[in-house]
Amino acid sequence: MFYWLMKYVVVGPIVKAVFRPWIVGRSNVPRNGAAILASNHLSVSDSIFLPLLIDRSMSFLAKSDYFTGRGIKGWATKNFMKATGQIPIDRSGGKASEASLNTGLQVLGRGDVLGIYPEGTRSPDGKLYRGRTGIARMALEAKVPVIPVIMVDTDTAMPIGRSIPRVVRVGIVIGEPLDFSRYAGMENDRYILRSVTDEIMVALQRLGEQQYDDVYASSVKERTRRHS
Repeated sequence: MFYWLMKYVVVGPIVKAVFRPWIVGRSNVPRNGAAILASNHLSVSDSIFLPLLIDRSMSFLAKSDYFTGRGIKGWATKNFMKATGQIPIDRSGGKASEASLNTGLQVLGRGDVLGIYPEGTRSPDGKLYRGRTGIARMALEAKVPVIPVIMVDTDTAMPIGRSIPRVVRVGIVIGEPLDFSRYAGMENDRYILRSVTDEIMVALQRLGEQQYDDVYASSVKERTRRHS
């Protein structure tokens, strides 16, 4: 009920009126049944615009830090993340990564839509970077289609480091579902997982025509930090 109220009564109408977001390919999201929406990641606002513009409710896996802040700002952030359907996960690796995978599989097991950023973090410069294989494992284990999604100009509206968004028109392009049923039972094969992930990233690159760099975005960020 809280998600519905925020999407259709409180937040959604205001955001749509101010930013006038556009969407292409909305019908590529199935009306029912589980699916993964695999999106490029330009801005923290991606997790706001995408849920607002598709007809179904959806969940994102979000880092747990967003849910543990203190004071008024922490309370507001936590409730906003809940309102946009985001689920806290620990990204510290190891057992935490396995727990994140299981959380995603629970969402898909309910027949819901799960949003994932295959790059694992926001692009530091607008390029599209190498995908992490967790998305492939989820898709194969849950036996669900992966739908490529491109966010357009969200980094202009709210670039990294900015807390108040600029009022610019943003957009979403949703591609046709990718079917990986030919790899059934191969979810533990790391070569298959890499192949599936790379296929998803190729679909995103073709859909959005972003410049692609075959390294992890997190590595680029770390290298930038060391040289700053």
